[in-house]
Amino acid sequence: MADIKYYDVILKPVITEKSMAAMGEKKYTFLVHTEANKSQIKEAVEKMFAGTKVASVNTMNLDGKKKRRGMTVGRTAKTKKAIVQLTADSKDIEIFEGL
Repeated sequence: MADIKYYDVILKPVITEKSMAAMGEKKYTFLVHTEANKSQIKEAVEKMFAGTKVASVNTMNLDGKKKRRGMTVGRTAKTKKAIVQLTADSKDIEIFEGL
């Protein structure tokens, strides 16, 4: 496994109706590096967003979808999602403001 730095862990936020509804409970959803573990995700969120404290991290591995083009069959890339629960006294994450 390669040495993953904290700025390589979080790829992008997930913007869906379900993830936006969970933000009221201070739960934020991100696409993360496929080899990142929970402690690396926690460290990355706390370093990238000042004033945040992570209470828990839930992760899920998503397999790539089957795609075909004519007779050729392939798969899209595997991804990993992380749902980050912040503590009650933690600041909100600013990238989600105004959405």
